[in-house]
Amino acid sequence: MPLILTPRADAAEPLAIDLAGIVPERVAPMELAEIVRLPVRADGHACELGELFHAEGDAADLAIECRGDFSRVHRVAAEMTCGVVRIAGGVGRHAGEAMSGGRLEITGDAGDWLACELAGGDVRVDGNAGDNVAAALPGSTMGMRGGRVIVAGSVGHLVASRLRRGVVAVGGGCGEGAGFELRAGTVLIGGAVGSQPGLGMRRGSVIALTDRPRPPASFRQGAAWRPPFLSLLLRSLAEAGFTPARGFPPGNWRQWHGDTLAGGRGELLHPA
Repeated sequence: MPLILTPRADAAEPLAIDLAGIVPERVAPMELAEIVRLPVRADGHACELGELFHAEGDAADLAIECRGDFSRVHRVAAEMTCGVVRIAGGVGRHAGEAMSGGRLEITGDAGDWLACELAGGDVRVDGNAGDNVAAALPGSTMGMRGGRVIVAGSVGHLVASRLRRGVVAVGGGCGEGAGFELRAGTVLIGGAVGSQPGLGMRRGSVIALTDRPRPPASFRQGAAWRPPFLSLLLRSLAEAGFTPARGFPPGNWRQWHGDTLAGGRGELLHPA
């Protein structure tokens, strides 16, 4: 049985709860009485986990389940290295921040900064996500550094900003600046793509699966062809449950090289 966390009905409802540090590898060897005494922060004040959440089960199998309203709970699974965290519903900001392993599953929506600076592992969201998915934190030169993020719905602005490595796949549309200052890695967008995709990118790929976005003015048009890696990537994502990649029709893709102001070694791809 996993460790199950449920918000306490008899507790005052804070505006924001920081759940950083409550990860499978930390709580797995603990007794339940120890787990409920772990420190967390609510509205900036220190308190114990058991004051805010009812806990049952154990995490001996490296699994934590979060049930109920977690929309005000932030940094869930932050810095997780192994195991699995499942959220049955929505979750707040910075979920999966700086993860280096394991799996984060969210059945609802996620807030801003989902999987920011992810270093490894898998993040899956069945709903939508906010701004700065897999992005760099303020002042950082690199965003996501490895792993895979799949969002079934839409995301906000600056998805995969300063991405260094890994794959970010979005089933719906995205806001402005997808792949902003991309270092390397791959971003796929299944729906409408906002303005200025790939602006300032150095390397890597921004792929619009159905839309034909207007590239930044500093991009130059390349050939219309079918890159061999794309079929392999789409097949891998389809096997992982990314619906837009299933049965994708063959055909050529228009390639744009950019950003020429940053070396021009990146690419924007869309159906030709």
